[in-house]
Amino acid sequence: MFCSISGTAAEEPVVSTKTGYLYEKRLVEKHIKDTGKDPISGADASLEDLVAVKSNHNVKPRGSPATSIPGLLGLLHNEWDAVMLETHTLRQHLQNTRQELSHALYQHDGAVRVIARLKKERDEARAALESAVRAPRQEVPHAAEPAPEMANGKRAAEEGTEGGGKRAKAGITDDIIEVLTATSADLSKGRRKRPMPPGLAAPGSFDHYKMLSSHPLHKTSEGGITAIDLSPASEDIIASAGRDHTVQIYDRSQERKLSELSGHTKRVTDAKFLGHQDLMVSTSADKTTRLWAVDGDAYKCKAVLSEHSAEVVGVALHPTNKYFITASADKSWAFYDLDSMLCMAQLTNDTIESAYSSVALHPDGQILGTGTEQGIVHVWETKSQHNVAKFETKASAPVTSISFSENGYFLATAAGESVKLWDLRKLKNIKTIEPYEKGVQVTSVKFDYSGQYLAVGGQDARVYGVKQDWGLLATMSDLPKKGSNSVLSCTWNKPATKLMVGSVDHNLRVYGLDSE
Repeated sequence: MFCSISGTAAEEPVVSTKTGYLYEKRLVEKHIKDTGKDPISGADASLEDLVAVKSNHNVKPRGSPATSIPGLLGLLHNEWDAVMLETHTLRQHLQNTRQELSHALYQHDGAVRVIARLKKERDEARAALESAVRAPRQEVPHAAEPAPEMANGKRAAEEGTEGGGKRAKAGITDDIIEVLTATSADLSKGRRKRPMPPGLAAPGSFDHYKMLSSHPLHKTSEGGITAIDLSPASEDIIASAGRDHTVQIYDRSQERKLSELSGHTKRVTDAKFLGHQDLMVSTSADKTTRLWAVDGDAYKCKAVLSEHSAEVVGVALHPTNKYFITASADKSWAFYDLDSMLCMAQLTNDTIESAYSSVALHPDGQILGTGTEQGIVHVWETKSQHNVAKFETKASAPVTSISFSENGYFLATAAGESVKLWDLRKLKNIKTIEPYEKGVQVTSVKFDYSGQYLAVGGQDARVYGVKQDWGLLATMSDLPKKGSNSVLSCTWNKPATKLMVGSVDHNLRVYGLDSE
């Protein structure tokens, strides 16, 4: 009977009742006292598990054949095996220790990063507060004699103002109407022959769309990107409006923030470049519209427009880049002249029964679309301010997004659980898309520049093909969720090779092809 540990004949053999292995009593007892484990199987063991085996003590086991060369070779072979087994065990222990150490270092690094980010946000908040308190008085340029501004940037009362301190509206003048009419005629004439952007994405390419990058632009405490716009100078310069009261200007090619536009006191609902990269407009739930211009290395607020008495839900830029329109939850929309920074007209209508929730301008600038909280879309002629059409989505939910196609014929609206497509020539609904299951809201729609693709956001981001009978081409679902929604905003680059998605967290995500 040979010991399972030493490999030699046992003088006092014992058997483990759990494993059935035979051992030399003194060897196995020492191992169990040191480790509490069976030396062969590694199972838990105690001295009570050992049972003595009777043997004839008058016959001594033969001594190790160490007196012969074959015997010595056998002993050396056994010693080599024991060394190899011990080395293997040590390697296993080393690997386990390395993994534990790596995990601990990863947790430590994550904790350090979180602490650093929180400290940075705290310092930014303190700096913003000090800047707001100590901000000097500024001058806001007007078409007439400049009027002084108050410390909060709002225009002060001046001669010719109406009650409540608001300046009397001059109305859309004949000169402006002439510009609007000429621009619409020129754009409409060339719309059919307009060239497609070079490198336009093919319908089959959307099968290979994937997330190219993700950028944490806004504060984690109030995540959510409500609007995205691309600079006219470069598609890599991105403006994102956030629920954290700021607009972030980000250079994707250099992977760095260019500027942070701070001043709004509530969430920013929309932000757009005004014809070039150095000028921007933003709207907010704090009832104001702000104009920003590059001053040195950063954007500075040049005017605070306070014509509205409720949340300003969005802004639409006229194709001349000289005028823009804002819509508000106070059931009015306002027409602004960018050169004078003045509101030329503010329209309210007794037929509007609920607050505006979205706004968009036709590519020709001739008609304006406004969505309401009751799921109705009103279409206006911009120059005459007449309501020329009304589309009822039949959704008991707000119209969250409106997008006119660049072909000039189609209008997409998002309200409740569906996207509706309207033909502006026939003034009727031509298609209804219900991308998600019952109860999931659609939050965003956006046509690309070519008018061939429509992006839809809600529970995920999706792409539909206009020439494919509005068929689904791609789904981007690797997005965080807050409730049933993931996407708050989306926009295309000009050739539709990239789709920028603003999600409910603080990250801007860019989707496209691997080669992009």
